[in-house]
Amino acid sequence: MSSVVSLQITIFILTGVGFVVRRIGLVNQAGQKMLASLVLNLILPCNILKAFISSSLDGSVNEYLGVLLIAIGIQLMAVVYGHVVFRHHSEGHRKCEQYATICPNAGFIGNPVAEGIWGAEGLLLASIYLIPQRIMMWSTGLPVFSGSHDRKQTAKKVLLHPCIIACEIGIVFMLLHWTLPGPVMSAVSSLGNCTTAFSMLVVGMILAQMDLKSFLDRQVWLFCLHRLVIIPAIIYGVCLLLPVSATVRGLCVILSAMPAGTTTSLLAQQYNMEPEFATKLVIVTTLMSLPSLFVWSLILV
Repeated sequence: MSSVVSLQITIFILTGVGFVVRRIGLVNQAGQKMLASLVLNLILPCNILKAFISSSLDGSVNEYLGVLLIAIGIQLMAVVYGHVVFRHHSEGHRKCEQYATICPNAGFIGNPVAEGIWGAEGLLLASIYLIPQRIMMWSTGLPVFSGSHDRKQTAKKVLLHPCIIACEIGIVFMLLHWTLPGPVMSAVSSLGNCTTAFSMLVVGMILAQMDLKSFLDRQVWLFCLHRLVIIPAIIYGVCLLLPVSATVRGLCVILSAMPAGTTTSLLAQQYNMEPEFATKLVIVTTLMSLPSLFVWSLILV
């Protein structure tokens, strides 16, 4: 839990820095949008590419396959869950909630939690688990915000999105055990390592424009219940019925219990879909994930 606490503190410090620089005018609205665009179109793709290339497939094929199949099932369930549970909400709220259901913060927070509980094996299995999510967050999650009804146009936008291109290249490199030349890999890693810092700066800037009293939003807290309790409880129940190891079951449940991903705020900002509401989802679920992850860890380990 010390790793989780440290990560949460880091997240809130970075968010606070973004809040301050926006409040004092160091960054204006145009700069905020440019920073969000930079994260989505350059820094995040580098982070995705680095994650795939760094993944090493050495170990139990059965465990890899089990985690991969369960992760695919979780992503498909998340799409259906978001459509059904939030279908009566306003457009902006619905899109933010659907995306945050599909795309929890299972990378930045999930990886160190998995490593802290299950060691190197947990970190490797977490990398496998994240493959479907990284693909789904841009192939299915992105159209949630873009809202295009033209399938060909939507497919074109998604396939040409830098994050999807990074996924495609990364999967090829991972499966073929390729890597990039040293200086190139170093540059990609350096840019990718900026993801959390820059993402949370943007979240803090959005937060600086909000009335903090608005966090007493019933809809936000209900989403928190869905994201941190109900969804992982469903996954836990299903996994108990499957012939998988306790490690695989625990890891899948823990990673499904992560808070809303910071890209929820970034995309809401880019598509003008109530970024303030998206930021509340990110902040509240991240804050409440500290006690919820502790409880899930006690149940699963």
